[in-house]
Amino acid sequence: MQRPNIIFIVADDLGHADLGCYGGRDAEFGPVSPVLDGLAARGIRFTQGYANSPVCSPTRFAMITARYQYRLRGAAEEPINSKSRGSATLGLPADHPTLPSLLRGAGYRTALVGKWHLGYPPNFGPLRSGYEEFFGPMSGGVDYFTHCDSSGRHDLWSGEEDCPQEGYLTDLLSRRAVDYVERMAQQEAPFFLSLHYTAPHWPWETRDDAAKAPAVKDNLFDLSGGNIHTYRRMIHHMDEGIGSIMAALEKHGIADNTLVVFTSDNGGERFSDNWPLVGGKMDLTEGGIRVPWIAHWPQGIRAGGVTAQQCMTMDWSATMLAAAGVAADPRYPLDGVSLLPVLRDAGKTFARPLHWRMNHRGQRALRDGDWKYLQVDGNEYLFNIPADERERANQAKKEPERLAAMRADWLAWNATMPPIPEDATVSLGYSVKDMPQR
Repeated sequence: MQRPNIIFIVADDLGHADLGCYGGRDAEFGPVSPVLDGLAARGIRFTQGYANSPVCSPTRFAMITARYQYRLRGAAEEPINSKSRGSATLGLPADHPTLPSLLRGAGYRTALVGKWHLGYPPNFGPLRSGYEEFFGPMSGGVDYFTHCDSSGRHDLWSGEEDCPQEGYLTDLLSRRAVDYVERMAQQEAPFFLSLHYTAPHWPWETRDDAAKAPAVKDNLFDLSGGNIHTYRRMIHHMDEGIGSIMAALEKHGIADNTLVVFTSDNGGERFSDNWPLVGGKMDLTEGGIRVPWIAHWPQGIRAGGVTAQQCMTMDWSATMLAAAGVAADPRYPLDGVSLLPVLRDAGKTFARPLHWRMNHRGQRALRDGDWKYLQVDGNEYLFNIPADERERANQAKKEPERLAAMRADWLAWNATMPPIPEDATVSLGYSVKDMPQR
């Protein structure tokens, strides 16, 4: 079969149940995510898919390398913030193999449209790590209209040049992605497009808020701003943009052999619907790390698949390399595992232990089969996730041998990773405790 085009779409701070196909409720204007719901219906949906981290940039380190983020110094920041400008250590080293660099080396055209968040030029940047083209913000969060970061600096780039433009950022990213698809459809080589939206990350702004958008420094960290209605509209704007990209693929007759994968970089924030999960961004409870995973590829995925296969972000990067027939650099063996067998047959699953750690609150987690080991603030928990997705019935005292075995497993895994540096920082001083309940 001809090598597929690949589009990797990543939302920012999207909750597990924010999409209709994951049980999300309609908004006042109707379905919030009809395009993504349709892709799930015509493709495959994962119910036990996880992010590599409950916060932005660490997940992105794993996503681009297909390896545990803990192997790289920059990922110890939770997350990298604008204070790291000029740093020679807080970013993705240009000599480290990446998903785009490996694909590019095998003949793929590559582009990143959207959020980078893996360090700043001149030491780091998308063009130094395998992407031929880049359009988007370098930092974590920017205003949707001024395109300025939390320090007030303009942060919308084309390549490594400042790129002032007017418009709502979600729409700018969608249009640039459509333009890329249109151009690549005229080429013989397959393409890899990373489309990393900032939506629905704060600030809470919809397409219609341009006239009333406040000054950026008052807006980015306005914890009293926003509401569920604005939040759902932001998701819908992103969904519309994805619809325009799918239309471009159909127009040029390349949709059938394009692998489109959609997820979120971590669990939801304050307006997210994570039901029945608890916790959110910055937490290793289910609400902070379990995220939507949708894949659509008519030539490689049978429509209507739903799977309980456990997986995490870096597995999808490994899957994309496998789909393209591209091997990893043997000097940097992958931690991610290909999910191609599951894509071909949703009924096939395999054992996949998943490990996490967070400097924030000294968190540890291990998901292995039905069971999850969790430590927060020195307190240990053991949960049977299928029986107790809300992580309320701690089985630690009832299952001491299982607790000890899972603790030992986590410690053995952690011993294979570099220690958390003493100077690593937690940039976000909050965690979402209880999400809205139905």
